[in-house]
Amino acid sequence: MSTPSWIVAKPIAHRGLHDKANGVIENTISAAEAAIARGFPIECDVQLTADGEAIVFHDFELDRLTGDSGLVIERNLSNLNGIDIKGAVGGDKIPSLKQFLDRIAGRVPLIIEIKSKFNGDLRLTKRACEILADYKGPFVVKSFDPVIVTALKTLAPHFARGIIAELHYASKTDEILSPEMKFQLANLLHLGESQPHFLSWHVKDLPSAPAYLCKLLGNMPVMTWTVRNPEDRARAEKHADQMIFEGFLP
Repeated sequence: MSTPSWIVAKPIAHRGLHDKANGVIENTISAAEAAIARGFPIECDVQLTADGEAIVFHDFELDRLTGDSGLVIERNLSNLNGIDIKGAVGGDKIPSLKQFLDRIAGRVPLIIEIKSKFNGDLRLTKRACEILADYKGPFVVKSFDPVIVTALKTLAPHFARGIIAELHYASKTDEILSPEMKFQLANLLHLGESQPHFLSWHVKDLPSAPAYLCKLLGNMPVMTWTVRNPEDRARAEKHADQMIFEGFLP
């Protein structure tokens, strides 16, 4: 399995080409259509529902992006499908991964991030692989969790897979990680097991040895996230092969 050349060919729209000020919200069909209109590949996130389905949504909780509250994992797909996205002017609701793929229909490439709580739960990974097995458009799959990336070797060996990483793991969602796990992740000590085809690395952590060595010795393309300003863009252009961007048009 080789890494598709398109992942470094054109800047990638982070969660679609969203624009909150104009009612185009991240990870919605509207954000996807906006990216497609300008020919940008789309990065999106998938989460697991209570009934084992995959939805396109970033957060583990509903609160930030909808008028509801609570955990995504506690709701069935039918319930989530009916929830309005807060601030969306186009009537966007939470799409399932299948609905999202049907709408994209291969018009631009997709970079699909499988969200994880680093607890060994592979239900979302397995369901995403089942859905993607029938998709005809170009895509790759990635995750912060090396257990998921390792599982993809067996579940979907023909999918290009990537690892997302950074140096510090200092966000609120990273509080579940032990210091030992953070050290392993930051230094990519799992590469022998996970064997990713590409690296997705935090732009604020460029340049850095792990990203440099992946590119130089591992012949792995490096995409970098999330580029939001000219300083980050300059760093990405110097030290990475492609950027995941938001908040401007490259």
